[in-house]
Amino acid sequence: MPVEKYGVKVLSIGFFVDPSQALIWRGPMASNALKQLFNETDWGELDYLVVDLPPGTGDIQLTLAQDFKISGIIVTTTPQEVALADARKALSMFNTDKIRIPVLGLVENMSYFTPAELPENKYYIFGKEGGKKLAEKSGVALLGEIPLVQGICDSGDKGTPIALDDASPVSKAFMEVARNTDKVLKSL
Repeated sequence: MPVEKYGVKVLSIGFFVDPSQALIWRGPMASNALKQLFNETDWGELDYLVVDLPPGTGDIQLTLAQDFKISGIIVTTTPQEVALADARKALSMFNTDKIRIPVLGLVENMSYFTPAELPENKYYIFGKEGGKKLAEKSGVALLGEIPLVQGICDSGDKGTPIALDDASPVSKAFMEVARNTDKVLKSL
């Protein structure tokens, strides 16, 4: 059974392992665990099923693409070139003839730093508009830009999603990503 809080059902491999121990699995073990999470979980009625994947183009991504009907993927990156290189590879993988899963768009995480005491200020610590430029070049939508703020860490550690704080710039950014993703999905 997934854990449910704030109307969101969550299940993670992390729930089943010792948090102080490394999870050392070869590809087939990780793929089988993913299949178990999908097939043996009582998800009930869902509007969307979101799967947070590790970066890369390996066994987990291939298992997901080959064994399940996927409406689309969202590639998440940060603005700096090293992250954009991984995002380009993910875009390339899901657009190959062998995979062909629609790319719903791109989200740029840690787009800029906004201090709580100066919420109108933006400091581009990791570069500026890398995700926007990649989205344009790749012909996919930029679904949104998530700022880097201390509140994300604080609220996550407390177990209270920052998206519930309507005054937070992060909440507004997450809502923009959700609206844009919903719009793209409905257009398919």
